[in-house]
Amino acid sequence: MDHFADLLKRKGLRNTAQRRAVLAALQEAPHATAPDLENKIGIGRAASVAAAGLSRQGLYNVLEDLTRAGLVRCIEPAGSSSRYELRVGDNHHHVVCRACGRVEDVDCARDVVPCLDPLDDKGYVIDEAEITWWGTCGACNTRDPGSPG
Repeated sequence: MDHFADLLKRKGLRNTAQRRAVLAALQEAPHATAPDLENKIGIGRAASVAAAGLSRQGLYNVLEDLTRAGLVRCIEPAGSSSRYELRVGDNHHHVVCRACGRVEDVDCARDVVPCLDPLDDKGYVIDEAEITWWGTCGACNTRDPGSPG
């Protein structure tokens, strides 16, 4: 967790147990929703020492602080809760399973179609493209159609 302390310091954020707990949970569970993080950290039950004092509202405040500081990225796939990840600043994209909701990172393909540069930028200085592909993951694709999700 010293790595997280250094990250927080470099971004001008206080190094708190709550922030480190959220960062550690996101490292173990990329693309987690806030409820996923609540469960992982143990909010609302006998919480770990690292997350002591972190309430549900505190979790949302920490996520907002970390996102604003650029340590965490928030993605919002259509029809899904906001999800959080530590992979920031590289303009990668995502693929989402329509059956189970699993989200995976997809690296950008350079110099191949489809083009990610707009034909007309309307005067904007474009710094990011957000692409989400939808489909069925391998596990759901091979599951017996008659079996429950």
